[in-house]
Amino acid sequence: MKSVLIIEDEKDIVDLIAYHLKQSGFSVISALDGPAGLEKARREHPRLIILDLMLPEMDGKDICRSLKSNPLTQSIPILMLTAKAEETDRLIGFELGADDYVTKPFSPKELVLRVKAILRRKETDQEGEKIIRVGDLMIDIDRHHVSVKKSEVRLTSTEFKLLAELASKRGRVQTREHLLDKVWGYTYEGYARTVDTHIRRLREKLGSLGDSIETIRGVGYRFREESE
Repeated sequence: MKSVLIIEDEKDIVDLIAYHLKQSGFSVISALDGPAGLEKARREHPRLIILDLMLPEMDGKDICRSLKSNPLTQSIPILMLTAKAEETDRLIGFELGADDYVTKPFSPKELVLRVKAILRRKETDQEGEKIIRVGDLMIDIDRHHVSVKKSEVRLTSTEFKLLAELASKRGRVQTREHLLDKVWGYTYEGYARTVDTHIRRLREKLGSLGDSIETIRGVGYRFREESE
């Protein structure tokens, strides 16, 4: 069974999430505070972590940062669970390496869908080109490495998938809905802004090559061909 670690200080929420995850065939581990969550993540090595942003003793951002800096836990995908809907909080979480987020109050069925989608895309090997080169940009799919003018660009796993999807289909327009499906593993009405948030951060990290990702107003995005 695939194990999921829930780090959340409200026991009724833990019980609710655990019930629905178990109904979907997952085993569940839980922790009511950050230090306990970190210890269980290192010891149990779950397939995915559901992490509340607001926790006693140690907040979710610090936990996420610690998990992603530890070789034992850095590859475990993280789904943020938060009462905060502000874009700044989502950006911070994504920058630290979180894979997705759900805002309280949430639908347990949607949360389980998100968990399955994250695990599905993690388990699916990247198709198509193994090394993508567009001008000064190089994307090594197998090594999960990106460089611009031979200098490494550090991306979160979701940013990497988004860039690879756009660059592998350079010259073609990708709708927000298509990107949600291919990168996040679901299409859910109202979450197209998730794509926009990641695109903005991705452009910043690519620096001078950020303009290679073009906005097609009312449709989505396109990675510009090198010759354009």
